[in-house]
Amino acid sequence: MNKLIVSLSPHVHGDDTVKKNMYGVLVALLPAFAVSLYIFGVGALIVTLTSVASCVFFEWLITKYVLKRDRVTIGDGSAIITGILLAFNLPSNIPVWIVMLGALFAIGVVKMSFGGLGCNLFNPALAGRVFLLLSFPVQMTSWPAVGQHMVYTDAVTAATPLAVMKGLITSPANYSMDQLPGAFDLFFGNNPGCIGEVSVWALLLGFLYMLWKRIITWHIPVSILLTVFLFGSVMHYVDPDKYVNGWIHLCTGGLVLGAVFMATDYVTSPMSHRGMVVYGVCIGLLTVIIRLFGSYPEGMSFAILIMNAFTPLINTYIKPKRFGEEAKRK
Repeated sequence: MNKLIVSLSPHVHGDDTVKKNMYGVLVALLPAFAVSLYIFGVGALIVTLTSVASCVFFEWLITKYVLKRDRVTIGDGSAIITGILLAFNLPSNIPVWIVMLGALFAIGVVKMSFGGLGCNLFNPALAGRVFLLLSFPVQMTSWPAVGQHMVYTDAVTAATPLAVMKGLITSPANYSMDQLPGAFDLFFGNNPGCIGEVSVWALLLGFLYMLWKRIITWHIPVSILLTVFLFGSVMHYVDPDKYVNGWIHLCTGGLVLGAVFMATDYVTSPMSHRGMVVYGVCIGLLTVIIRLFGSYPEGMSFAILIMNAFTPLINTYIKPKRFGEEAKRK
């Protein structure tokens, strides 16, 4: 018998559902996916399909046969999004079996072991990416050059803009600012990198769509991007021969992808707008610190995962206003 559970007032009704918002995010990801197919070709398609199919399969398998739940949750779209975002954080020439391992870790360890959607502490796609980066560093840092549309695992590799940026800091004799792609190529994605991170304009188009549909708010993405731009610009002013300017920081690596589609994850980000700004500023600072002073060229994934761990603390000390609080004060 189904029980009707009535909570204390006030009651707020809305037409938002998990499924509606998840499929809205999928629509927002389509421009970046289309650009990835244009830039990387068949490799991007194989990696993305493998990742999505693996994430959906592992969630179904674990829900039905490990957790033994009657209701299988693969229809809500969250596993599909995890699969796409994991693929977007991978090179287009990475072997299929590595993609499947990353999907198993993301879904099985990071998501389902905590209880499924709404219970995970860390972003599953990012955790899967970091797991693969630590386990298979060679395969995860071999980037296919642009234009090899019909080549998969045998693609010729090239250095990413982030690698050049790191080389300017660690080996200035071997690198120069001239090796960085131009502003046009950086913005439109004509450079090596992960499948879904290279095209800034396509990611921003998805951002505008999600703002329009009110799937997310501006607080986290804008605070991250603004912090990175300002911090990067200050460091460039201090030493312009060693550090790139803030604009290049914005257009390289997984910064925009992470700021728009992963840092804004409902489960692992703060609830209040003030908390979101604090969260975003900290992610931006950590990203630039890791890029400039850490061992890895990219810091976005690590920065988001670190701040995921601080989200409960932020929610504790920066709480949203209770419904009706302002009216009560009056």
